[in-house]
Amino acid sequence: MNPSFDIAVLGVDTLGGELLLELLEERQFPVGKIYALVAREGELESVRFAGRTVPVAAAETFDWTQVQLAFFMAGSDATASWAEAAAAEGCIVIDNSLHYRHDHDVPLVIPEVNGDALADYRERNIVASPTCIVTELMLALKPIHDEVGIARINLVSLQSVAGSGKAGVQELAGQTAQLLNGRPVEPALYPAQIAFNLIPQIDDLTEDGDTLEERRFESEVRRLLGDERIGINATCVRVPVFYGHSQVVHLETQYGCALEEIRQALLAAPGVQLVEDELVTPISHGAGQNDVFISRLRQDKTCEHGFNFWLVTDNTRKGGALNCLQIAERLIEEQM
Repeated sequence: MNPSFDIAVLGVDTLGGELLLELLEERQFPVGKIYALVAREGELESVRFAGRTVPVAAAETFDWTQVQLAFFMAGSDATASWAEAAAAEGCIVIDNSLHYRHDHDVPLVIPEVNGDALADYRERNIVASPTCIVTELMLALKPIHDEVGIARINLVSLQSVAGSGKAGVQELAGQTAQLLNGRPVEPALYPAQIAFNLIPQIDDLTEDGDTLEERRFESEVRRLLGDERIGINATCVRVPVFYGHSQVVHLETQYGCALEEIRQALLAAPGVQLVEDELVTPISHGAGQNDVFISRLRQDKTCEHGFNFWLVTDNTRKGGALNCLQIAERLIEEQM
């Protein structure tokens, strides 16, 4: 008989937490008891899981000794408040916030990319899941880097409002309805109108004109590929799409190679689907899908070692909840 695990999900009132509950059931994760937690008590009294009602409790008063695993899906403030306490009680924390992503004592893990890094989880009893755009892109980059090396990455990331959680989805929906009814809108979450618009800034600007999101991307990609020499130039844009991040990727390899070598590396990459015969969009191949979809793979005619492709993923899935769950599945495979 396979063992089951008592788990806590912190942030069941968030998009990531809601999806994690769905995926736990969908992927038949061996759940014993499940505890649904929120960072702040509110109107949510219960959630549904596996056909039953699960009461919602506040993390502040939760006894972490009751669980072996905890998924933190409630953001950096919640992680800062309770992750260390949970880990100190022997609970393994899988964190989806940015709080630990730059802490080199905490493994930053994408199971298909660097699953071996999980061997270090016992140092802190905490594992971090990367930024969503990094998780999505790394599934494509890692096999290419292993094959021919990557010298430079030039990226334009077109990020859906789901990346901002429920507030982002609500703002786009509300503004769209207002404008279609001839009414003016006032931005609340974003620095400018998001409906029928593009916002070329995600998170705060740094002194040199990059944003914090772009800085995070650079740092995490170099860490996951284990190569600080890689040149990285990223621009992150918020777009009026509900679910599904898209990326325009140009990369230069360290060594000369044929387009077919890149194609074969992508065809063999776990979690990646190379689509060559149809149009790939956030709606058709992003929302509700677990895989990373790549199309428009082609040689860059202006650069000897350059290649271009288009990438689409449901950012709430592989970019968030699914990667966290796959970390837990890998830990179980290795008997924690």
